[in-house]
Amino acid sequence: MKYLVVIPDGAADQPQDSLGGKTPLAAASTPSLDSLAKKGVVGRTNHVPDSLNPGSEVACMSLLGYDPLTCFTGRAPLEAAAKGIELGPDDWAVRCNLVTIGGGPDGPVMEDFTADHIGTDEATALLTACQAGLARDFPELAGWEFATGVSYRNLLLYHAAPDRPAPLGVDLRTTAPHDRVGQPIADAFPRGTGSRLLTDIMAKSETWLADHPVNAARRAAGKGAATHLWLWGAGGRPAFVPFAEQYGVTGRMITAVDLLRGLANLAGWTCREVEGATGYLDTDYAAKGRAAIEH
Repeated sequence: MKYLVVIPDGAADQPQDSLGGKTPLAAASTPSLDSLAKKGVVGRTNHVPDSLNPGSEVACMSLLGYDPLTCFTGRAPLEAAAKGIELGPDDWAVRCNLVTIGGGPDGPVMEDFTADHIGTDEATALLTACQAGLARDFPELAGWEFATGVSYRNLLLYHAAPDRPAPLGVDLRTTAPHDRVGQPIADAFPRGTGSRLLTDIMAKSETWLADHPVNAARRAAGKGAATHLWLWGAGGRPAFVPFAEQYGVTGRMITAVDLLRGLANLAGWTCREVEGATGYLDTDYAAKGRAAIEH
């Protein structure tokens, strides 16, 4: 038997004034979903353990049959796996957003966790400058490397060495920038072992990015600038039993999101790239559906 799992991640959204106080799903015309609900079995389940943050990384891992309490180490290692980056047993990956932080009446505020959806080429140039700044301002640090991803979604990697223990600890706690949009960030900085290092890098990034030509050009074009790096989602190498070994079936993932690509790679699934699938509001859902039917 073949199984199709469709995950409308985040679709619930919030009530909108423009929709008379309804959520987008409550206001939408959904005849196909209504038909499935009438003919099938509808239930409710919780895929996020109480001790973990309710995010896509934990919930989707659980949906694929992997217990987050034993398999989850952080979001960044999953995204590293999506890029084919193999972490050593003592290596770490840290998610690195390019963000826009501005002033507010109660202190700095997270204005945009995407830096106005900055382009990948722009992000690459900015991270090159950050790598140079890291070497200049933190000469005592070795083994740290920025890895460019897509748009604002990038990584900071730590490569361990026998004489250089990892400076981060399993008690490290961080805050996702998309959870702080429009809010003060004073209490959102990393906590735990290694938090001072990450906070210092985040603070220093303001000087690395402030006068960069990429930001100057974006401001001139009326776009938001990348004012800071925001570091979060840190973790070490996760241990996954291959899906086929654990459940006796194979799988394929259709997604435009690195997080899910990483989960697929760690599970031993293949990924199908679909033209027009962007991971944003403009994604081609029909093309994704056709690709799913083909497989």
